[in-house]
Amino acid sequence: MIVGKVVGSIVSTRKNEKLIGSKFMIVEPIKSLEQGYRIVAVDNVGAGIGEFVLVATGSAARIGCGMEEAPIDAAIVGIIDDGTGLE
Repeated sequence: MIVGKVVGSIVSTRKNEKLIGSKFMIVEPIKSLEQGYRIVAVDNVGAGIGEFVLVATGSAARIGCGMEEAPIDAAIVGIIDDGTGLE
């Protein structure tokens, strides 16, 4: 899992039909924990910009958000209550 901070959102009007209704957020992994790149993650937990989140990747992302047949590589699976010391 990746620990990151939501830094923005993306709107995609044309997408795979299995992604219709999904919300997409831009997540920046915490530099002290990851390599400092940004990823796009499906958000089924209602994260907001500025919140610290847990992101699952690979097949765990699809399973974690109940979309096993969708082309998802990253999904926000949790919102961190207290991000003290992460930045």
